[in-house]
Amino acid sequence: MKKNKSTPTKKKQRVGWNDYFMNIAQEVASRSTCDRKHVGAVIVREKTILSTGYNGSIKGMPHCDDVGHLMCEGHCIATIHAEANAIIQAARHGVRLEGSEIYITASPCWNCFKMIANTGMRTIYYGEFYRDERIFDFSKKLKIKLQKIELTAP
Repeated sequence: MKKNKSTPTKKKQRVGWNDYFMNIAQEVASRSTCDRKHVGAVIVREKTILSTGYNGSIKGMPHCDDVGHLMCEGHCIATIHAEANAIIQAARHGVRLEGSEIYITASPCWNCFKMIANTGMRTIYYGEFYRDERIFDFSKKLKIKLQKIELTAP
């Protein structure tokens, strides 16, 4: 049998792991039910997704997109943040998070940072910066890696 020589096609470069998981976090954010900010989170250990979460209303409550926002000091407080939802989802399914890492489309607020730290996660990758500078100082003190990843257009 004669082998057919073909012109080698230019191989598309595979996306790296950090971009891969951040891309997934961006897709998860598309499920957000608060139109003020769409945020997605993906928790990973050893290149395996453990849990995901997006910002949205308390289970069983109406969505901000449908009934409006519950505002306090310029922020909608009706929603649970993406990071908290990902942690809750893992807890509901008995998934241990110690030693994992989290990819979030926006840096965590102070309350979410504290939750992440207490789970034993060692790395936080984030897309855009979101309002709380304290996380930078405390991540150093707690030896939690905090790394910005440029978001790609969805």
